[in-house]
Amino acid sequence: MSNAAPLPAAATTPRVVRTVAELKDAIRGRLEEGAVSGSIRQLALVPTMGALHDGHARLVRTAAAENDVVVVTVFVNELQFNDREDFLRYPRTLEADVELLAGAGADLVFAPEEAEVYPDGAPLVKLDSGRLGAKFEGEARPGHFDGMLAVVSKLLHYGQPPLSTAVPVAYRAYFGQKDAQQLAIIRRMVADLNYDVDIRSVAIVRSPEGLALSSRNRFLSAEEAEAALVLSRALFLLKRRADASEPLHVEDAEAMIASQPLVKLDYFEVVDPRTLEPLAFNCLETPFTGEALALIAARVGPVRLIDNMPLGQ
Repeated sequence: MSNAAPLPAAATTPRVVRTVAELKDAIRGRLEEGAVSGSIRQLALVPTMGALHDGHARLVRTAAAENDVVVVTVFVNELQFNDREDFLRYPRTLEADVELLAGAGADLVFAPEEAEVYPDGAPLVKLDSGRLGAKFEGEARPGHFDGMLAVVSKLLHYGQPPLSTAVPVAYRAYFGQKDAQQLAIIRRMVADLNYDVDIRSVAIVRSPEGLALSSRNRFLSAEEAEAALVLSRALFLLKRRADASEPLHVEDAEAMIASQPLVKLDYFEVVDPRTLEPLAFNCLETPFTGEALALIAARVGPVRLIDNMPLGQ
């Protein structure tokens, strides 16, 4: 099921920069390299928190295939952790990350210290993720999405192409479909606040068995990793039914999950992909038409996993 984009023809180690000033200078230099009068250059930003895996590599390879310059950010943002122990435990693997990014086609890696991003400490003025951020992962992790928006809004500004360049620049930012609620909130922020950036999503990368790749998977035992496969099986059951325009009967997928004792379901909802509002009951019990998004979260042993599946898209 892993359908990653092919590697670029040549792998070169990306330049690592630590400050916003260095980043902006490096972006200008890369955009002007090889610029041809009358052409349009494409600039991609790929925000990450590091501990990169094949899912991130697919994001970067997709960005590299569609753009002239690819900037990957690596920053573990404490504001989106509501558990400090979880923040401290998050893997910091910059050297390995840069090695992976070299093979994926990144040109620049922006890896700032916390003081560079938040020079005056935690921001006093914050973005509010609103109704979109109050449910699902936002309910389980209060403040998570507000903290996420705080850093993503900054990163989008940092990566913005210079106002004066030799040629016009198209600016895009790439996010994984794995974090579907985050993606919906970022799209809403960009639309509501008129950011001049095109938000692109990249499909989930899964293990050959079907488990959605995540930096948290490394904390699963072999038995727990096997048990976690029931999450993707439940999602693919709904996808098969949606593709066949059959009733979804979500209760069948929920029963499948309940049969696995190592998995404790948090939520399993089928929602509108833009508003994240649950679909009406009669939309689930009649032949499926239109578009929807199935969202799932569960605890497998000590690890909380999320997954999702676009339906009818």
